[in-house]
Amino acid sequence: MPQLRLTQSDAATPPLAATSAVRGGAALRLAGVHVYFIGIGGSGMSGLARVFAARGARVSGSDQAPSAATASLQHAGISVDFEQASGLLPGEIGLVVASAAIKPDHPQWAQATRQGITVMLYAEALGRVMQGATGVAIAGTHGKSTTTAMLGSALVDAGLDPGVIVGATSRQLKNGNLGVAPDDDSVGFRVGAGTIPSGTLAGRPGVLVAEACEYNRSFHNYRPTIASISSVEADHLDVYGTLDAVVESFRQFALLLPPASEGGRLLIAHDNAHRREVTAGLSCDVQTIGFSPEADWVVAYDPRTREVRLSHDRREVAIWRNSVPGAHNAFNASVALVLASWLGAEVPRVAASLAAFTGVDRRLQLLGERVVTSGATGEGRGTVRVFDDYGHHPTEVDVTLRALREAERPEERGGRLICVFQPHQHSRTKHLMEEFAASFSQADVVIVPHIYFVRDSEEDRHQVTAGDLVDRLREKGVRAMHLYPFDAIIEQLGTLCRGGDVVVVMGAGDVWKIGTGYLAARP
Repeated sequence: MPQLRLTQSDAATPPLAATSAVRGGAALRLAGVHVYFIGIGGSGMSGLARVFAARGARVSGSDQAPSAATASLQHAGISVDFEQASGLLPGEIGLVVASAAIKPDHPQWAQATRQGITVMLYAEALGRVMQGATGVAIAGTHGKSTTTAMLGSALVDAGLDPGVIVGATSRQLKNGNLGVAPDDDSVGFRVGAGTIPSGTLAGRPGVLVAEACEYNRSFHNYRPTIASISSVEADHLDVYGTLDAVVESFRQFALLLPPASEGGRLLIAHDNAHRREVTAGLSCDVQTIGFSPEADWVVAYDPRTREVRLSHDRREVAIWRNSVPGAHNAFNASVALVLASWLGAEVPRVAASLAAFTGVDRRLQLLGERVVTSGATGEGRGTVRVFDDYGHHPTEVDVTLRALREAERPEERGGRLICVFQPHQHSRTKHLMEEFAASFSQADVVIVPHIYFVRDSEEDRHQVTAGDLVDRLREKGVRAMHLYPFDAIIEQLGTLCRGGDVVVVMGAGDVWKIGTGYLAARP
C-alpha cells in the first residue's frame, strides 16, 4: 500500500525564488496514496479533493447526507459514503483529511487515530498543497469568497489556468467570464495547470488561489507567495476574545509570506485593516489599496454607472464597469486586478473579465421575481424582486443593504427594501449587538428568525436571543419583528410585500430557504 510521504525534493520549483519551499514544512507526495475526506461535500473540501485526485491520489470520502456537491464528486468517479456514525473506513488509507467542522471525537477520525493513520484538518492539507505551487491567499474579514472567484475567473480568461479553491460557488469559475459559456453547474474549485502556461511568469509552478479563513486561525497553515488582506475587524470573538487578538492573528498570517527577495508580496487595504500593526517588520513587499488617495493603488467608483478606475503611482492603470453593484465589489475587483497583474496577467484582459463577472452564489444573488396583486379585487399588479446573501457580520449587512438600495432603488417604484436576517451564532450576536443594531439603517423592514445555532455552547445560547436584536433595532427607529418558524416568515412576506418591493434574505445559515420558499408559494 502506498504510504503518505512528506517531501521537499518532490515539490516543483518554488515560485519566484529558490528557497520558499522550505517554509512551513514539506509538500505532500500524493501519487498512489489513498486519501479519505471526512466532510467531503463542503465547498472547500470538495475542491481540495479534486486537487488531490489531479495530483495522483486515490480519493474517497464521507458526508452527512447526499448533496449536489457529493453527486458531482461521484459523477467524477470519487466514492462518497454517508455512514459516518459507524466509524468504518475503507482499507489501505494513507491519509485522512477532516473538514474544519469535524472534531477528534468524530467516529471516523477516532477510528483513523486507532489505526495510526495521519489526520490533517482541511487548512493544514491545503497549506501543504501550496508547497511547490505559486500560492495566492485571499484573506480579510470580508470579501474573501467574491475576490477569490473574481481573481480565479479573471486568471482563466488571462490564460493562466489557475487552480482555485473557494468557500462559495460560481458558474463562471471553471471557464472564466469571457468567450466560453458558463458551466451549467456552480463550482467552488478549479484544478488548474501544474505550471503557468502564459504571461510573464510562464513556466513557473502553477497558480493556486485559495480563500484564507481566519476562523480558528486556520489560515496560519497556508504557505502563500502572494496574499491580500481586505479588512481586519472584530469577528469570531468566540475564538479570539478581543480585536487585538484578531489583529495579531492577521499579523502572524502575513509573517508567513517569504521575503521580497524571494517574491513575497502582500496587498493590504489602506483603511480598516490595521495595516500598521499587521505589516510592522514584514520582510515581504507591502503595498496598500483603497479609496484613499494616499494608497499605493487608488480605487475610484461611480455608483451610478458602476465604473471602476484603478490608479497606481498617480497613473491610471485600468477602467471598467462592474456588473455586480456596490463600492465593496469595486474594491474586491480592484484587489483581484492587482493580484492578477502581479501574477503576470495582461491588465486589459483582466479588466474586461472583471467587467463580465456576475457574482458568486449567495452574494447579492438574484433568486427571482414574484408577481403580486393588491387591492380588494386584485386590480393592482406588481413585481417583488428577491435576493439572497451570505452576509452575517455587521459590516457585510451594511454594505450589502447599501449596494441593494443603490442598485435597485425600490423607492423610485413605490417599493421598500425588506430584509430577512438570520443571525449566525449566539456568541457573534452577543459580542457585536450594537454593531448589528446600527447596520440596518438602509432597510425599511427587518424580519429576524431565531439565531442560527452552530459552534456555540448552551450557555451562549441562553445569553442572547433574536428578540434582543429586534428590541435594539426598534430603539433605533427600524421597523423590525421577530418571527419563526420559516413558514411563518414566508406567510408574512406574502401579506407584507407589494409591487416594487425588494426582499433580501441574509445570513450564513439556512435562511436561503425563506427566499426560495417565498418565490415558490402561491400568490
